[in-house]
Amino acid sequence: MHMPFNLSNFEFYSPWFLLLFLAFIPLFILDVRKKRRTGIKVPTTKNMQENKGILLVLFLLKISKYLLLTCLIIAMARPRSFTISQNQDDSKGIDIMLSVDVSLSMLAKDLEPDRLTALKNIAKRFVDKRPGDRIGLVTYSGEAFTKVPVTSDHAVVIDELEQLNPLELQPGTAIGEGLSVAVSHLKNSKAKSKIIILMTDGVNTIENAMPTQVGAQLAKTNGIKVYSIGIGTNGYALMPTSTDIFGDLVFSEAEVKIDEPILLEIAQTTGGKYFRATSNESLEKVYDEINQLEKSELKTTKLYNYEEYFRIFLWIALGVLLFDALFRWVFYKFLS
Repeated sequence: MHMPFNLSNFEFYSPWFLLLFLAFIPLFILDVRKKRRTGIKVPTTKNMQENKGILLVLFLLKISKYLLLTCLIIAMARPRSFTISQNQDDSKGIDIMLSVDVSLSMLAKDLEPDRLTALKNIAKRFVDKRPGDRIGLVTYSGEAFTKVPVTSDHAVVIDELEQLNPLELQPGTAIGEGLSVAVSHLKNSKAKSKIIILMTDGVNTIENAMPTQVGAQLAKTNGIKVYSIGIGTNGYALMPTSTDIFGDLVFSEAEVKIDEPILLEIAQTTGGKYFRATSNESLEKVYDEINQLEKSELKTTKLYNYEEYFRIFLWIALGVLLFDALFRWVFYKFLS
């Protein structure tokens, strides 16, 4: 793979070979002295003409000698460029699936500015705090959808969280569907720990959906812990209950109903924990506690990828050698 050249990632593997360039000094001195001594004494040079062709050949042969030595010295010093990448042992990290309820009631105003926006902001900060883990995203209302499979590319997860659109939310909640789809992404994972953070603000309202007990047993069988979070204040909250003639949502006071027994059962079955978040602050604390409960022991190794350039200089040296042989054994003899 070709790597872009950059002086900041360029080096010589054996830089001490560059000291051989110091040998050019006595070599150059010898060439100068040899030039002064060359020739024979004659009474006069009046009728002798200088052979310019031979002088050019001799000059090119001298240049080729220095060029050949330069290429060989640089090749021995092994110039190369490098890039640094990180390799992490995924079996030491944690695989996390965020399963987010996106039913219409998530627009309720008991969290600021609403439940969904508060959840998105806090979930994004949670993702940022887990640099060594793989994270995925599932959303569910009447049915469940995979937004992002577990990945180390957290930017994709954050982008999908950001794009959860309240205008696309549908009524109904199928907690079992959201749980089982998240389980399907983690069951074959080789991570040391696998967890699902299951978030909802309501109760199961979809008939013929996957039962929550089945989803919990699937998680338990595959060694997946579920941290369930019930989102919503105690009592009443402004919720979208209808639309006006223009299609805009109409909010009115409605009782907050969260199926806490079901969420508690899911957490206990899988060895996780149930949390209740009644405000932005308490939801933030829930994520902080999960962050503390699930610690990664990820080992990251730096990988150096090298691209060597010594072959280029060896090819140049070979070309110069052929050039030298051509001029020395053909042109020089022809002009002599």
